[in-house]
Amino acid sequence: MHEVVSRFLRYLDVERNASELTIKSYREDLTSLTEFLQEDLPEPPQPSAIGVLDLRGYVSALHEAGYAKSSVARRLASIRSFFKFAQREGYTDNNPAKPLRNPRPERNLPHVLSTDEIGKLLETPPARESMGLRDRAILETMYSAGLRVSETVGTNDEDLEMTGGLIRVRGKGKRERLAPLGSFAVKALKRWLKVRQLDPTLDLGGLSPIFTNRFGRRLTTRSVARMLEKYLKLSGLDLRTSPHSLRHSFATHLLDGGADIRSVQELLGHKSLITTQIYTHVSTAGLREVYERAHPKARRSKSS
Repeated sequence: MHEVVSRFLRYLDVERNASELTIKSYREDLTSLTEFLQEDLPEPPQPSAIGVLDLRGYVSALHEAGYAKSSVARRLASIRSFFKFAQREGYTDNNPAKPLRNPRPERNLPHVLSTDEIGKLLETPPARESMGLRDRAILETMYSAGLRVSETVGTNDEDLEMTGGLIRVRGKGKRERLAPLGSFAVKALKRWLKVRQLDPTLDLGGLSPIFTNRFGRRLTTRSVARMLEKYLKLSGLDLRTSPHSLRHSFATHLLDGGADIRSVQELLGHKSLITTQIYTHVSTAGLREVYERAHPKARRSKSS
């Protein structure tokens, strides 16, 4: 089993050109499956010895352990891809993952900040300190362009086109897109780049990361999450807010402002429109709240 998993991961890397994060996720998912199947055996079974009942037992164990339905669905996707590869390469005659069905997805709406809350958050980093200027530039860029945190820390100087207000983004599946930057984000970036210092001893392959730490090295996603948490506490905003909440807020505010969903899909870099449609539900929920507060008939029926 271990050897076939290694071959599958190598296939993802070499032939599918999958990202490091994708390969890491597949490795973790298949390691979890292997450990479950090996529980009462001296060594993991070969793919040809694994049946649909074994996989259903694994899925049941995930549910009993309290895994979210989205996490179970992701692991099932990894297992299906693995057994499809194993069957094609001759490691097994059938695909035991084929009959498995995803759990019914949960309809949890993404957490978003209001425009006033966004404004409060963006004003919190101190503008008289170099790290404060950096943090303002990060938050402004993420909200202005709707970037994922991994996309943000992965940007380099050559990705910026200040005159046109654009930034080149490398998203999921190594897909590239151009994202627009608002005037506030451009201004914040210019102020940060004036005070930023890169580590001259660090070999970055000729690349200059836009966002760096105190030592001139590329910032990590974890560092951005810690930074955001600090400013949420200082500003008194909801601590459930994550870096991805800025992306959620970006999309929701665009739809609230009249943007069409296809344009929002392009700006977010979503491959499928289905992924973007969750924000229409958030936008509708916001409209409902306004209606309940403002419409006299709504207020009357609510009080009665």
